[in-house]
Amino acid sequence: MSLNASERCTFVKNTSDCNSEDSFINYIHVAFCLLPPNFTSLTVILCVSISVSGYCLTHGGESIGVRDSTQFEELIFCPNLSAISTSLHLTHTVAGVTFLALGNGAPDIFSAMAAISHPHTAGLAVGALFGAGIFVTTVVAGSVALVKPFALASRPFLRDLIFYMSAVYWTFVILYRGTISLGETLSYLGLYVVYVLTVIISTIIYNRQKHSLNSAVQTSSDTSDDEEIPSLNPRFIPHEYGRKTEYRPLLPYSESTSHILLCSLNPIENSKWRRKSTKWKVLKILKTPLEFLLLLCIPVVDPDKEDKNWKRPLNCLHLIIAPLVCVFAFQSGAYGDFMIQGQFPLWLLFLLLGFFLSAIVFCTTKNDHPPSYHPAFAILGFVTSALLISAAASEVVSLLHMLGVVLGLSNTVLGLTLLAWGNSIGDCFSDITLAKQGYPRMAISACFGGIIFNMVFGVGLGCLAQRFQTHAEVQIEPEGDLPWVLAASLGLSLVFSFIVVPLRNFHVGKPYGVFLLIFYVMFLTVALLTEFHIIKFKH
Repeated sequence: MSLNASERCTFVKNTSDCNSEDSFINYIHVAFCLLPPNFTSLTVILCVSISVSGYCLTHGGESIGVRDSTQFEELIFCPNLSAISTSLHLTHTVAGVTFLALGNGAPDIFSAMAAISHPHTAGLAVGALFGAGIFVTTVVAGSVALVKPFALASRPFLRDLIFYMSAVYWTFVILYRGTISLGETLSYLGLYVVYVLTVIISTIIYNRQKHSLNSAVQTSSDTSDDEEIPSLNPRFIPHEYGRKTEYRPLLPYSESTSHILLCSLNPIENSKWRRKSTKWKVLKILKTPLEFLLLLCIPVVDPDKEDKNWKRPLNCLHLIIAPLVCVFAFQSGAYGDFMIQGQFPLWLLFLLLGFFLSAIVFCTTKNDHPPSYHPAFAILGFVTSALLISAAASEVVSLLHMLGVVLGLSNTVLGLTLLAWGNSIGDCFSDITLAKQGYPRMAISACFGGIIFNMVFGVGLGCLAQRFQTHAEVQIEPEGDLPWVLAASLGLSLVFSFIVVPLRNFHVGKPYGVFLLIFYVMFLTVALLTEFHIIKFKH
């Protein structure tokens, strides 16, 4: 940015760090070579517009404050995870802290992985994970306390808080050293394994105590949500949707294959369309092309539906289209032009295999009855949707990196503001709504439980990806003083909750909520003053 506008494009073309291998589009090349050099505002608008589109894909409409909108995780990602956990006969406890936690935090994890897998964008991951942690544990938790004062479940709260503080401290050590070995990375990921085992053991002990004391059914149900699924985000609880019994025919009838295909590819429900407002209809029309493409590409197995969402013609198409999507989405299309032994395209091999499997499934199944291997489609849907979320996250990270170059902002401040807010705003709305409905314990449990998974796997898997690409010791390059402000602020907020909440006998109310909101405002002020070098720290 210190060069003349006419020289910036030449610099971009001749500098290897400006080459983008992590996204489909080289946004730095677009900003400095394709767009007019004096149109900085146009570049910023482009960044924000595409970033919002990425958030809409990964988070759904609630992330921008639109209620009753189709969400990618809720309608596609989580039903498949629920089907997988059901097929594996997992308990609610194990499913809640593994598959469902992955469904809750998929965009956050993939965004962190995409950023931390390269040293020059690691600041985005640090800012996003620490920034989202501060936002969720102060703004979201404080808002829940303001909306509905309540008494916390003591053991699950302390357990989640202790493990999260451990993850934050370990991440701080990684940043301070700037490197992490393979053994340390695996040990870091093992922290979540210990957390899962602790949850399982504590649940077993709790159930035995409950049984021995012969407690009342109502009393046990009041606390079981917090004990069994601590990292559950209520926004993504798999639930039964689209089931309109009043519009079903009284007598059964056999639908044709073509009719099933057309109905299953229609993202608009006629019964819902008639009841909704004009604003909802306009937004639905704008989202319909994207929803149509998602329905066409990703199979969804929903255990909450009577037919498990078995759509024979569409599922056969999924066997052809989904593998191709995986090939072109993996590592931002790096394998799209890969040739097997330099002669046979990889995508063509997947296409032929898809046609072969599709023909077998179509000839051996019926329209009105799902086959015994139908749960296998959930695995295909999970892999495809995970790769699409990862690709969208990589694009958002690349855009924010380019925005930081144009505006002269560090990756860390972009992570703690735009990326952290985008990843957390949906959780904020859903948790507050849940508290208003009378479930503040579940809302506060989601605040402290889910972010453990996001931090450990976001950093851990990102470090593994960087090591796989560079075949060397992982390098993480903190930018300036801001990462230390982030780590210190998050640590202070957690220590405050760890001390104050037990002193108040685990009763949280308006004073606790007001303090957390004030704390976040103070943190954000100090962080921005540090970014613009108004506050400087001596080393």
